[in-house]
Amino acid sequence: MRLNESLRDVALAAAARGWHVFPLRPDDKRPAFPDHPADACTRTDPRCRVRHTSWEDRATTDPDRIRRGWATVPYGVGIACGPSRLVVIDLDVRKPDQSPPADCPYPAAEEGFDVLVEVCEAAEQQVPDDTYTVATGRGGTHLYFRHPATGPALRNTAGERGNGLGWLIDTRAHGGYVVAAGSIVTGRPYTVVRDVEVAELPGWLAERLAPAPLPPQRPVAVDLPTGRAGAYLDAAISRQLDHLRSAVQGERNHALYVSAVALGQLAAGGALPEEQAAALLEEVALAIGLTRFETLRTIRSGLAAGARRPRTVAA
Repeated sequence: MRLNESLRDVALAAAARGWHVFPLRPDDKRPAFPDHPADACTRTDPRCRVRHTSWEDRATTDPDRIRRGWATVPYGVGIACGPSRLVVIDLDVRKPDQSPPADCPYPAAEEGFDVLVEVCEAAEQQVPDDTYTVATGRGGTHLYFRHPATGPALRNTAGERGNGLGWLIDTRAHGGYVVAAGSIVTGRPYTVVRDVEVAELPGWLAERLAPAPLPPQRPVAVDLPTGRAGAYLDAAISRQLDHLRSAVQGERNHALYVSAVALGQLAAGGALPEEQAAALLEEVALAIGLTRFETLRTIRSGLAAGARRPRTVAA
């Protein structure tokens, strides 16, 4: 069996579990598409004809798309954790020249698993290792868990920063991805070491990983011109914000992008300050449940795209 066919089967098997997959560069862990960030998107890539299309947007469980995607090129297989409703705890191995951060409570740890054991003991909880488990190419471990059905959307964490679990431990959730077992990175395979059902993320870990609540948002005030121009601008802003408020689950980020493009056009034409357009969009986006991370990224991308096609408001 050719390598691309083997990796195609890896992608199909992951999709059969309900995991959304996308291509990685051959023998690499970086996404194959796109080859540019959202704020540098020129719309010349056919995949970005309507809007910037990220690796997360491209992730799919459609077998036909997967067969086409892996028809000839031996792409690695990435699993988009957010759409797949996964939280993956990434336990790294200490590198020979790696030193623990200042004030690290576990400076002698050689592996992320050692740190996880200490974290669990401090919380008086069992180590949650009875779940689907993958060995990474460099000797680390990925513990897969189902994302909680309720509560806030969990994001990626890195080490001890913010709400992270500790040194040598990262987590991947919304906005993150992992390399699927069966893929190869720099000549090293990722392999399944515990092929069991994916366990629910323990509640205490979900609480530990939950992002900090946002501070209270103050209503955004916009200074509108008088007369017809002010009435037109008010209607245009309201139309876009109503469009965003009415977006259904799964379409909200795209709706935010569309509204950001529209307000970005008006901002570029001098009808309202860009910072006020961004603040209005952010206020509504957070209110409908989008995370701050994806909100700021999408607004920035949409405003930049709109600025390339300015619209002026007649006086």
